[in-house]
Amino acid sequence: MKISLNWLEDYIDLKSIPVDQIISTLNMSGLEVEDVINEREIYKGFIVASVLEKTKHPNADKLSVCKVSDGKNTFQVVCGAPNVEADQKIVFAPIGTIIPNGGYKISKAKLRGVESFGMICSENELLISNDHSGIMILDNSVKLGIPISDALGLNDVILDIAITPNRPDALSHIGVARDLAALFNLELKIPQIKLNESKKDSSSFAEIIIEDQKNCPRYSSRIVLNVDIKESPEWLKSRITKIGLRPINNVVDVTNFVMYECGQPLHAFDFNNLDGKKIVIRSTDAKSKFITLDSKERALPENTLLICDAAKPIAIAGVMGGENSEINSATKNILIESAYFNPSSIRRTSRLLGLSTDASYRFERTTNFDQTVWASERAAQLISEITGGEILNRTIDVYPINIKLKQVTLRFSQVTRILGFEIAPKRITLIVQKLGFKILNENHDSLHLLVPAFRPDIEREIDVIEEIARINGYDNIPTETKISFSFKKNFDQTSFADSIRNVCTSLGLFEMINNPLQSEKVASITGQKIKVLNPQNLDMEFLRTSLLPGALTIVGKNNNVGEKDLALFEIGDIFNLDEGKNTINSFEDFTESQRLLILLSGRDSLKEWYAEEYSFDLYSLKGLVDSFLVKFSLDNVLNDVYYASGNEIFDLFFAKTIQNNQIGSGGRVRKSILKQFGIAQEVFAFEFDLKQLQLVKANTKKYSEPLKYPKVVRDFAFILDDSITYDQLRKFIQSKSSELLKSVKLFDVFSNKSLGENRRSLAIQLEYYSIERTLTDEEVEKEWSQLIKFIQKEFRAQLRGI
Repeated sequence: MKISLNWLEDYIDLKSIPVDQIISTLNMSGLEVEDVINEREIYKGFIVASVLEKTKHPNADKLSVCKVSDGKNTFQVVCGAPNVEADQKIVFAPIGTIIPNGGYKISKAKLRGVESFGMICSENELLISNDHSGIMILDNSVKLGIPISDALGLNDVILDIAITPNRPDALSHIGVARDLAALFNLELKIPQIKLNESKKDSSSFAEIIIEDQKNCPRYSSRIVLNVDIKESPEWLKSRITKIGLRPINNVVDVTNFVMYECGQPLHAFDFNNLDGKKIVIRSTDAKSKFITLDSKERALPENTLLICDAAKPIAIAGVMGGENSEINSATKNILIESAYFNPSSIRRTSRLLGLSTDASYRFERTTNFDQTVWASERAAQLISEITGGEILNRTIDVYPINIKLKQVTLRFSQVTRILGFEIAPKRITLIVQKLGFKILNENHDSLHLLVPAFRPDIEREIDVIEEIARINGYDNIPTETKISFSFKKNFDQTSFADSIRNVCTSLGLFEMINNPLQSEKVASITGQKIKVLNPQNLDMEFLRTSLLPGALTIVGKNNNVGEKDLALFEIGDIFNLDEGKNTINSFEDFTESQRLLILLSGRDSLKEWYAEEYSFDLYSLKGLVDSFLVKFSLDNVLNDVYYASGNEIFDLFFAKTIQNNQIGSGGRVRKSILKQFGIAQEVFAFEFDLKQLQLVKANTKKYSEPLKYPKVVRDFAFILDDSITYDQLRKFIQSKSSELLKSVKLFDVFSNKSLGENRRSLAIQLEYYSIERTLTDEEVEKEWSQLIKFIQKEFRAQLRGI
């Protein structure tokens, strides 16, 4: 979600607060700022200049030599643009400025024998548009010498904020402004609606009928007549362009503006194209087809919620409008839709159609059913002001089943108990009011709150306490210096899982964490799959019945980036249908159990000068499983270890039992299974049922993320005096190398009279990689070649072929 700080200023005064402080405060409050685009920094150094003179380049037909002035100084610039002429106001990049598109710095240059002291820029080079046909020509009224950030309004800061699914209220500028108002104790300014309505009543022009009240509890609309469809004014185009939207026309741009302002998706229909002047909201009772705004014919599944007129569908509710009612240059009258749809219905439609839009993204996460009227009136007001349209009297608001707002009682004592420290009741009261909660009743012990409709995530007292901690500041939680320890004889499930992690990490395994939701293809590999009622997407349709498929996905991804030697484990829950059940009708039809998966793949030990490399095999897995069990003192109570010819997952298979109860099984995964995950090397895995293991006390572990980018390996061998030790050579290599060199290994030592008296050969393997990016062959080759020269000079070494 992109947020413009200039746009935020419409709702909250942030001028006195530094941008860095705004960003850090948002991060600490749970609205993570993933990226920051500071236009003043991007366009630093670029100025408005004028072309005083243009002459033909003496040595190039397509180049011109221009004299450029910023009002104080004159510069000679060689330019290749076909549209450059004298007396133009242009964007000038002096020496030292950095071009946004490409990131290269302008320096003094000589082009075909003529010196150039800067650059005249195009819109493409400035990342203003994709136009690179010529230079950007400014209005002649623009003052010379001023920064283009001031001349073109490129002075905004754009924040790209990661919004979690439970915070749909933050998918708008007002939503983020509300959080900032609470965080900095500022006033939130909601735009006032002032409509210049005609005497014509909307209800005499159109009728709204909701047939599917479950999936469309509320539908509000406004009608605006005699609109003039044209390009939006600059302020509106600037607002939506800054957040990554493409301007279309003044009506559509207003609906997008209001959506990003308050979070309510809107849609405008060409009123003259509505048969019967009716809006009917219904769900399909059979499969059908519909052409959407992007001119694509889409196959609609049964029970798709549609917006229709008296004769035909005109939109897929909450997802995308239809081509048959879109706004175009001929449109004169419009109907503005502002509705509340059932999130699960929109989520299902979007998933089945494979179509996600800004509107569906918001409807899926729950919009504010209490602001449909406000949003429609806000859009009508702006459209009327911009297009000169006539707003009909009264909003048509069909709301057959009133949705009640939730109420929560907040106890001050409970806030103290949960957070571990006391926050003053006045501070708590201020926070909840700033966040939009209405206080229905207040006493010295508690607050009885009405939860605003834009916060569907607030259901219980604990949710409000979390909000208080978030706004008060996690960094304001006091540090407790006195800590008392108590030990329990019986450990719960969490303590037991920590014990397992401690043992696994002590055995050299790395933990992985996978999503318990899987695609149908992956879930079908093991067990009878269990389908989720309302999955978010096709990759999360089924509950896992084993930890193995998720682990194999991790192996495949690691192999793809060159990480082939893996020793992993995972602790997680799996789900299985009860015996005799084929479908799920209730939670009693399946069981949930906790499992541990151990996985080995690749090499157990790497090649050294004194030893060959060794790959994992079935005995590696058996030895690791036995070592794991010894850690739990289970070696003396194992009744049986048996081997079988295999099953549908493993071609080599073994199991462990205790008192005739199987505690786990595994082996070598079949190649046919591995092929489905793109794995070309052997994988060995063993899965434990943790309920069968004894409970022990354990400590937590540290996790290191596997390398994301491929390694580059280089080998060389040198003939040196045998007085030179490998340690000397290794330290010298490290001192002469950059931080890209991560590993130096000796893998061969060779002595022979043919090498010379008191001479021997040392073969070294170097490993280069970066944790931030993929290395190029050129940069590694350059460093490696220089290193060879350094070694030859320092040790009088002779390079030897390997």
